[in-house]
Amino acid sequence: MELVRAGRAARELSREFEPSYETIRGWVKQADRDEGRDPSGMTTGEREELRRLRRENRQLRLEREILAKAAAWFARETGSVPPGSTSS
Repeated sequence: MELVRAGRAARELSREFEPSYETIRGWVKQADRDEGRDPSGMTTGEREELRRLRRENRQLRLEREILAKAAAWFARETGSVPPGSTSS
């Protein structure tokens, strides 16, 4: 990113250092977002938080499903709910 900001062309750098032009351009654009220069997308921190929240959401949904099934099972076992009245 520093080389691009110093005036080197991304295409020239891609030939010299191997990453594709698109990869270098993406790195520069993401660095601009992270540094507040480009408000058009999420920062790296925001992306990490979104990933963490999605993972947490998946885990909570799974736990809720397990608890609902356990509650239905216990209700049937204790006779609180007649058999066949739940959809689990």
